[in-house]
Amino acid sequence: MGKGSYKKLKGSQNFRQRLILATLSATPIIIKGIRANDMLPGLRLHEVSLLRLLEKISDDCVVKINETGTMVQYKPGILMGGRHLVHDCGESRAIGYFLEPLLVLGLFSKKALSIRLKGITNDSNDPCVDTFHSTTLPLLKQFGVPSEGLELKIESRGAPPHGGGEVLLSIPNIQSLTAVTWIDEGMVRRIRGVTFSTRVSSQFENTMIHAARGIFNHLLPDVHIFTDHKAGPQAGNSPGYGISLVAETTSGCFISANTAVSYARTEDGGMEDEKGELMPPEDVGEQIASVLLQEIEQGGVVDTTRQGLLFLLCALCPQDVSKIRVGKLIPHGIEVLRLIRDFLGVKFVIKPDPSTGTVILKCVGSGLKNLSRKSS
Repeated sequence: MGKGSYKKLKGSQNFRQRLILATLSATPIIIKGIRANDMLPGLRLHEVSLLRLLEKISDDCVVKINETGTMVQYKPGILMGGRHLVHDCGESRAIGYFLEPLLVLGLFSKKALSIRLKGITNDSNDPCVDTFHSTTLPLLKQFGVPSEGLELKIESRGAPPHGGGEVLLSIPNIQSLTAVTWIDEGMVRRIRGVTFSTRVSSQFENTMIHAARGIFNHLLPDVHIFTDHKAGPQAGNSPGYGISLVAETTSGCFISANTAVSYARTEDGGMEDEKGELMPPEDVGEQIASVLLQEIEQGGVVDTTRQGLLFLLCALCPQDVSKIRVGKLIPHGIEVLRLIRDFLGVKFVIKPDPSTGTVILKCVGSGLKNLSRKSS
């Protein structure tokens, strides 16, 4: 492929979305000026790890990184998928960072994908694996992805900074997605959740649950939060605790919020003084309950962290109209809309709904089909 046919991009922002869209549209890309003016220029460890992951699930994929890491040349290959794959996500970002690209690309692979991911399962930067299990997988089902073969199993927990968690992700491959009309967010009918703790007292979980329920019990009766205390090898390598909450609505929407508390990494890769103060579990429970209520108040059929994924799935649908409702458009969501336009040529009609403070978006899908999948 000639040098001229590479799409030129700049900077480090929306790195994952660029790679996803480049892969699905078979567009080779060059990204220049990656953190060129930073004290530490170039790609971060998790970005290199993501490129290695794409090489694992693709055939004939070409990745070239210059010496300083400020330029990447990426030529997508054929998405192969495959069974029994293993990838170490490292410790600079959580497994949640890698799950979204895998979920989308796995659907359009030649074979169903089954991969074991190692690293951090719960932190405060990326959506935790529990939230993916309870909200992102049901989101895929809205677009016609079958439940059979779609699974995320948490085998062990890993908190920052040293991880040690493992999850098993299975994704079926499909011929194409189904366009959606999804504008009724419904009313919240119940709240479910899970707390976790590793290498700390299991009492922390009860405290978080008690604090969160103290807020929810004023609002609705059906609140169940489960505990998942891990010990021994299943507890990973670092102490930590956290909570993931999901509000289920009468129209089948899942709105989530999650957080995790752990010791931060020091400059030399060690851990902060373990005698340092962590946020008390009571405050964690109250804070995340409040965050969930804010997400519900925004309206829309997904929470803010899933806006970009929702837009992407709509754009990958057949050439049919999809119509969705979200809360306030966040900057990341707007960036994803721009990338979808640039890579797939799909434009969304955006119409604010002043009566609810939400936004309704419509688009005609790009008609992406999985041509390499064996038809049954």
